[in-house]
Amino acid sequence: MLPTGRTFFKMSGSGNDFIMVEAMREPPGSLAHAETVQRVCARATGIGADGVVFLEPSDVADYRMTYLNSDGSRADLCGNASLCSARLATELGIVHNTEFRFESDAGILGARLLPEGPEVDLPPVSEVRTGLPFRIGAGERWIGFALAGVPHLVVRVDDVATVDVVGRGRPLRHDASLAEGANVNFVAPQKSDGGPWLIRTYERGVEGETLACGTGTVAAGVALAARGEAALPVGFRSRGGEALQVRAGLDGRQASDVWLGGQGKLVFRAVWEA
Repeated sequence: MLPTGRTFFKMSGSGNDFIMVEAMREPPGSLAHAETVQRVCARATGIGADGVVFLEPSDVADYRMTYLNSDGSRADLCGNASLCSARLATELGIVHNTEFRFESDAGILGARLLPEGPEVDLPPVSEVRTGLPFRIGAGERWIGFALAGVPHLVVRVDDVATVDVVGRGRPLRHDASLAEGANVNFVAPQKSDGGPWLIRTYERGVEGETLACGTGTVAAGVALAARGEAALPVGFRSRGGEALQVRAGLDGRQASDVWLGGQGKLVFRAVWEA
């Protein structure tokens, strides 16, 4: 018997992986239910992903991107999902130009598909702070904060390879001082000078380490620049091994003209029978 379910696309943005569903003509329906999202994102018994992305019609842009974390919760924005949506929208003919716009819960954003990969323009970064009064752990230098579509802590460490991302990230993510919680990004320079910064992320909604986080990378870049440890634009390498680029104009506790460049890799397409 031939499959009768719905086609989905598995995509990766620098190791941050997603189940992408084209919903331009057929609404997501039960696919957007939290229990369904949890089931299909499960690594051992489902498809496995950090989240589910729906490409839907928009009255104000070329398409709408709706993002659900793997626990079924809805997020205003995901940087790497945005990069993947730009690639998929082009591949499926939803957009026909190299520059276009898409709608998200964080607003209308610009995107481009260049030969070297997708780029997205992200909302301004606000509430940039580079010295929160958290207790500093072993191997940590400072902890900052930035609202980059979603809230992020930035923890400057000496060596990301030795960080207990879950053990340290989980209590920080749930700290009582953070009204909505936050993703927690651990950053350190490469041991050799001149290379990209290294970053690892504990992501809320996934409640574990993801191999990359686009908005977390933006938050880290802005925080490092505000601290005077990096100059924008700045490059990063994710736990997934891929490069990400952040550009922004920093003005005190705000950053505008924010831009993220990275990967939007189509891994496979299949039929969802769940």
